[in-house]
Amino acid sequence: MKIHKLNISDKKYFNKSLKLETHGLSSYAFENIFIWKKLFEIYWIKIEESLCIFFKDHAGCFMYLPPLSVQPSAKIIDEVFSIMDKMNNNKEISRIENAEERTLSFYKNLGYEYMPKSNDYVYKKEDLAQLKGDKFKSKRSSFNHFVKHYNFKYLPFSLKYKEECLKLYDFWSRQRGDKSQDSAYEYMLRDSKIALETMLKSYKYLDMVGRIVTVDSKFKAFTFGFELNHETFCILYEITDLSINGLAQFIFRQFSRELNYKYINTMDDSFLENIKKVKLSYRPSRLIPSYIIKRK
Repeated sequence: MKIHKLNISDKKYFNKSLKLETHGLSSYAFENIFIWKKLFEIYWIKIEESLCIFFKDHAGCFMYLPPLSVQPSAKIIDEVFSIMDKMNNNKEISRIENAEERTLSFYKNLGYEYMPKSNDYVYKKEDLAQLKGDKFKSKRSSFNHFVKHYNFKYLPFSLKYKEECLKLYDFWSRQRGDKSQDSAYEYMLRDSKIALETMLKSYKYLDMVGRIVTVDSKFKAFTFGFELNHETFCILYEITDLSINGLAQFIFRQFSRELNYKYINTMDDSFLENIKKVKLSYRPSRLIPSYIIKRK
């Protein structure tokens, strides 16, 4: 059994395995695996015909996704837990993350337990593009305020804006940090910056779509996302200068208008109330739960 360290050249094989089934969770995309390689050692193993992806850091080793195959087997699940146990001092660390709800009975029948992890927020593209009705009145107002009062340009991202993205992220992070005393949120901001750096460094190899906004010729917002499946686009980043009224609503709506997908997934809320509040304010059409699989 050969253990491989994740490389950008693995994208084709990963995409083939990820597309064996249609997934609704944002975790099931090469882009949302690769960007974490500076925060985790990422390894993969092919067991029988299953792609098995492991993340490892100072705390231990876990599976980022369940084994990717048409039909998982008890033998493969036993084997991946055995692999994790050998890498973990404490076997309780061994786990499978981002399991989908439809797979839970399979694990339950094998004697494993599951616990909720988080929910992805999924919206109808037309709701975000049109912002119709009273429920979106404040969003429309903010959007219209920005369009009316600012001299802006909405442009495709190119790598010449790479450093501007990182500078704006730092500025936005300070703005966010000033409003929050939550240490978990501060760690999330730090980790997200590292992931952004990784994404930008390998941008030309990843299937990302990016847009930027300048205001009075100054770089003030960016957003990035990727195709999750033929119906769903996932927004990975949306960063704006928070002092500009309506800019966040503008870039989110404008990007949504462009996308030729039925649904837009904005990922989870990391169990942070401020993020949850914003995501709920856009009235998701559904929440897609993810689960952690562990031994009893």
